[in-house]
Amino acid sequence: MLRPLAALAGSLVMLASIAGCSATNDSIELSADTILVDVRTPAEYAAGHLDGATLLDLNGGEFAAALPTLDADAEYAVYCKSGNRSGQAVAMMEDAGFENVIDLGSIGEAAASTQIEVVK
Repeated sequence: MLRPLAALAGSLVMLASIAGCSATNDSIELSADTILVDVRTPAEYAAGHLDGATLLDLNGGEFAAALPTLDADAEYAVYCKSGNRSGQAVAMMEDAGFENVIDLGSIGEAAASTQIEVVK
């Protein structure tokens, strides 16, 4: 006998298959104008970051200081080490009126979903 949650999960997977959609978004296509923002520390950034990313350290205060100077009409994609700081940064941007912001999560998730190379 299936547990109720396991049965529900199986049903959801079946519905997703029938609807022709996926339960996960494996890739994200960013426009050439999208601004990549890395909100990790300078040491984390130096160890490897997405090619073309701008460092705005959330914990060090750089992100909060830069926020009022950023173009609220531009498109941004934000990532960090685990997804925690990127989530905080995206929330701050949305609270400030930014409408085109994508939380890419961790650097690993960001690299996998965008196919952007990690460089040093």
